[in-house]
Amino acid sequence: MKILIAEDDRETADYLAKGLTESGMNVTVVANGPDALFHATQQQFDAIILDRMLPAIDGLAVLRMIRAGGIATPVLLLTAMAKIADRVEGLESGADDYLVKPFAFSELRARLNVLIRRPATSAMPAETVLRVRDLELDLRRRRVTRGGSPIDLQPREVLMLEELMRNSDRVMTKTMLLERVWEFDFDPRTNIVETHISRLRAKLNAGFDTDAILTVRGAGYTIRTE
Repeated sequence: MKILIAEDDRETADYLAKGLTESGMNVTVVANGPDALFHATQQQFDAIILDRMLPAIDGLAVLRMIRAGGIATPVLLLTAMAKIADRVEGLESGADDYLVKPFAFSELRARLNVLIRRPATSAMPAETVLRVRDLELDLRRRRVTRGGSPIDLQPREVLMLEELMRNSDRVMTKTMLLERVWEFDFDPRTNIVETHISRLRAKLNAGFDTDAILTVRGAGYTIRTE
């Protein structure tokens, strides 16, 4: 099996290379983003171990470019960034799994085995524009429009809208939004979600007769596709 390791920390890279080589794998090691992108697009690997914080081009950018190029090679994202939002961002950028440093080699090896055993699927380009009815969110530009009219949102409001649009027709609870947008654990005393929903709703609804965000009493919030 051929494995690409993209890791700029020499000690970690050597540790991984030694362990995987001893496991009978053919290992290629690179230490920066451009080299990782070159090897991932020019050679065929069974899996890629990708450090998130690579020099020159960071790991997430490499990952997005790999997926945009239609490359379906399983990717295990390796990082010291352990927050929920970091893990979600990594997975939504196209990673197949996410392992936080420090890690046990036995766990990495087990996760790698699972990825390699999975049936290959065709990778689709990473979704960069979300559309639900007359709402549109350009994730790259962080630009929001409704009915073609631009809407000026604060960064946190954009994150909240993204969660709602990605989960359209599903109810997003207060707890879910706290975890994904603010990285908070549930606190029944906080009204931060209600406050931001109110502001976001006011901006989205300005000049329109229909409510973009629906409140599901006793449950949470949703954006309907119909």
